[in-house]
Amino acid sequence: MLPDEVTGDELDAEARAELRTLPKDLATKVARHLVMAGQLSEDEPEKAYKHARAARRLASRVGIVREAAGLAAYRAEEWGEALAELRAARRLSAGDESYLPVMADCERGLGRPERALELVKAPEAARLDPMGRVELRIVESGVRRDLGQYDAAVVTLQIPELRDRRLRPWSARLFYAYADALVEAGRAGEASDWFARSAAADRDGETDAAERYAELEGLHILDTEEEDEEAEAARSEEGGAPDLGEPEVAEMAEAEDAVTEAPEPEPEGVIEVVAATAIEFKPADPEILDVPAEDVPEAPAVFLEPDHADDEERPPADS
Repeated sequence: MLPDEVTGDELDAEARAELRTLPKDLATKVARHLVMAGQLSEDEPEKAYKHARAARRLASRVGIVREAAGLAAYRAEEWGEALAELRAARRLSAGDESYLPVMADCERGLGRPERALELVKAPEAARLDPMGRVELRIVESGVRRDLGQYDAAVVTLQIPELRDRRLRPWSARLFYAYADALVEAGRAGEASDWFARSAAADRDGETDAAERYAELEGLHILDTEEEDEEAEAARSEEGGAPDLGEPEVAEMAEAEDAVTEAPEPEPEGVIEVVAATAIEFKPADPEILDVPAEDVPEAPAVFLEPDHADDEERPPADS
């Protein structure tokens, strides 16, 4: 079902130009399906896949349609169909090489690591843009891990882009993949640093790097915004704070002064909660990731606290 508010004009100019080979009414319908496939791709990949397939049934000889169908199938983890669609898109688009990383990952998803490596080493790979080359290396690292070649998976990602002094569109994914490879290679200490870098570079929250870092360090991530909302809701349910008369206010003021004059000692065994933005990470290699301060994104608004989930039950602080 196509929503009335989706007209097809939301497609970029290049895609609309490719659809001009179709009759106008048909082109509009195909464009609307493609728009829906794009809008649903992240949150509802199965629905996006259905829209892309509908567009394919209407215009199977248009390269942009086969590309969209292939990418939607890939996000829905329909590896075989994704591979077939992207091969067709390459033929219709005069051998576009940008699909190589996704195609190699489809071969990996189908359990064919050797075929994935053939695509990685294909001559066409040399013609990829920087983003494509990084994505292909990430796929290759994953293939090496599938084959049990954990050290090779780490070395595969030790590319110039890993040492780039500025954050790039691929930085968060590359740092994350490198950290993941380090974990598989038994180098958790180094992996922790790289998960931290990935979390700092991940402006859009596309990875779970912060969670992986906290897991390795034995920390909890606290969502303070969520806690504030819950506290506000609880106060609303209670009908707000009770009105206090002048004697009660005076007693509270005296109690606050007493607390100010005699600070409460810190209970034993309690570690101060630290904001994530205050944590410093030392680089594993001085030459790696010397990012200027102005290029470093703000860390997410979370706090970290020690994970005592596995400790023995602690007695109350006032016992």
